[in-house]
Amino acid sequence: MAPATRVRPEDLVSVGAPAEAVEAAAQGSVDTEATAEATSTEAAAPARAGRTRTPRAPKTDKVLVDDAAQELALEAARGIAQPGMVGDHVRVEMTAERLATHYFACLAPGYPGWLWSVSVARAPRQKFATVCETNLLPGEGALLSPEWVPYAERLAPGDIGPGDVTPFVADDPLLEAGFEATGDEDVDQVAVFELGLGRPRVLSGEGREVAATRWYDGENGPGSETAKQAPAPCATCGFFVPMSGVLRQVFGVCANEWSPSDGTVVSLDHGCGAHSEVDAPQPEPEKVDPPVVDDLAVVSLD
Repeated sequence: MAPATRVRPEDLVSVGAPAEAVEAAAQGSVDTEATAEATSTEAAAPARAGRTRTPRAPKTDKVLVDDAAQELALEAARGIAQPGMVGDHVRVEMTAERLATHYFACLAPGYPGWLWSVSVARAPRQKFATVCETNLLPGEGALLSPEWVPYAERLAPGDIGPGDVTPFVADDPLLEAGFEATGDEDVDQVAVFELGLGRPRVLSGEGREVAATRWYDGENGPGSETAKQAPAPCATCGFFVPMSGVLRQVFGVCANEWSPSDGTVVSLDHGCGAHSEVDAPQPEPEKVDPPVVDDLAVVSLD
């Protein structure tokens, strides 16, 4: 064994040695090899701590990818598919150690791009493959069904018919809580008429805005073809019934049975040909010449 070498404390500090080694050097001799080993261990520790291991891909198992395993997987796929619906072998992938998946083309008319998936495995030291499971999985570019949409979001305006019921929406932003009775008869009487007392929920500000935008941009607003050709707006029509509340500033209800908008909400600047104050154009009277009497004509009465 080589003799111990005298090491100065400042030498150990300069190389980043542990505090114990520096203190030992200050008290006496220190084994150079032991100190160097401790220093290198301490310096390598952070490097090992920051190193990340990349998972290794499973090694190819010849038993699971050979022709016999492929034929076994093909028979398993044919066992769950209708006759003639299993196509060529597409590929094989090692899923894990001693576990592989074979993929076959699906020939079913309604499943373009889908693949029959058959997983095979083997036990340690086993020289043949066994089938684990079979599935029909979508491949790249496969025909998929649309993303599922809840019933409440799937309905569109006009879908509700006789007997249909819409789902309850507890947190509908278009509604807000109704008002409660105050005990004052006069105040409550006004509230019943104007605010909808007795209803659990009433239109919120957002709900009124959404409804007003839909009505104004629809067929009963100023942009429809009927309104563009109207002789006068609804605001001056005697059949226009203003709405109550803040919406009366823009909308009302048509009460003219001859109008295409009868019984519906119309905007003030909407219009149609059934306006109460307009008249159909009168045709010019036809000019008729006075009758001509032939005094010289003889009429036989026989």
